[in-house]
Parts: sequence; C-alpha cells; structure tokens
Amino acid sequence: MWVQRLWVVLAAISFALGIVGVVLPIMPTAPFMLLAVYLASKGSTRFADWIRNNRFAGPPIRQWEHERALSLKAKVMAVGGISVGAVWVGVLISAIWLRVGIWCLLAGVAIYLASRPRPSQ
Repeated sequence: MWVQRLWVVLAAISFALGIVGVVLPIMPTAPFMLLAVYLASKGSTRFADWIRNNRFAGPPIRQWEHERALSLKAKVMAVGGISVGAVWVGVLISAIWLRVGIWCLLAGVAIYLASRPRPSQ
C-alpha cells in the first residue's frame, strides 16, 4: 500500500516538474511527463489515465507511447536542456573521468532523443 502511494507521489512530483518546464524554457517538459505517466501507472491507473488525457500533456505522451515519436519542439527543448546540463557538468565537476563519463551519457541520451521519428499526426 505504501509503495503505491510512493509511486503516486513521485508521479505527482514529476508532473509538477513538467508543468514548470512549460513556463521555463530551459526545463524540458516531455521527459518529466513521460516519467510521470510511467510512475503513475505503477501506483494509480486513474492518475496515469488523467495524465494521458490531459489536454496539454496528453498528446505528446500518446505519440510517444504509440509511435515512439517526439515533436521537433520536444527534441529541441530536450537537447537544449541536456546541453545546458553538460555545460554545468563542465563547470562544477573537476574530476575529468567523471566529467567525461557524464558527458558521454548525456550525449547518448541526446542522440537517442534526436534520432526518434516525428509524430505522424
């Protein structure tokens, strides 16, 4: 029972971060919304369905779930956010092995997101 509540709380936090991303241009929205629906589906199918049917978050989530597709705007925002994060990693982390490792991970995620097809709709 408490595990389901934890999933719902984490989903709500992720959803809230996604909403912040709507307002702040450097904060990505799509990854947080996708994470929110995934977490919610673990704890509350009703909450997950609500996120999927939300008029703002729903369409990109459904596009991802059905086609594994991302809009150009979502790609640009995600890769832009990853780029900003990479700069911060370069500024804040002094251990070169750790910095390069994180950069490789971020580059892999950016390449994966950028290579996804655009939605057919």
